[in-house]
Amino acid sequence: MNKSWDENYEKPVNEELKELLTPLQYEVTQENGTEMPFQNEFWDNKREGIYVDIVSGEPLFSSTDKFDSGTGWPSFSKPIEGTVLIEKEDHTHFMTRTEVRSRYADSHLGHLFPDGPTPTGLRYCINSAALRFIPKEDLEQEGYGAYLHLF
Repeated sequence: MNKSWDENYEKPVNEELKELLTPLQYEVTQENGTEMPFQNEFWDNKREGIYVDIVSGEPLFSSTDKFDSGTGWPSFSKPIEGTVLIEKEDHTHFMTRTEVRSRYADSHLGHLFPDGPTPTGLRYCINSAALRFIPKEDLEQEGYGAYLHLF
């Protein structure tokens, strides 16, 4: 996908997305799927860096806000910036939850729960398949140098 984020991003059509994404990435981001817990790329990632939308490259979360929730999915206490996510009510699976989507690509990321750590009390439970990780040491060359201040 995009190496660095640009607010003029235009989402590719579905046929192009199917070529750019793995089948799991497509299922999660475009069809509201969920990957297996403890069997995904970032659930136990402890490296410093940021997580961006796999489709658009828009910055979503920082490793400084990542925590081990014991659920088997990457969990964050807050987004990297307050306006990067869209929250929608989700009534699937016989329950009411808050779905989390990326603002520009409208990718399904995961869900938000009110059982996270202080100070926010929030847990953004996110699918690894919806994310690309940019290590701290690569932020500048990948076009995300503005986020180095987080570390």
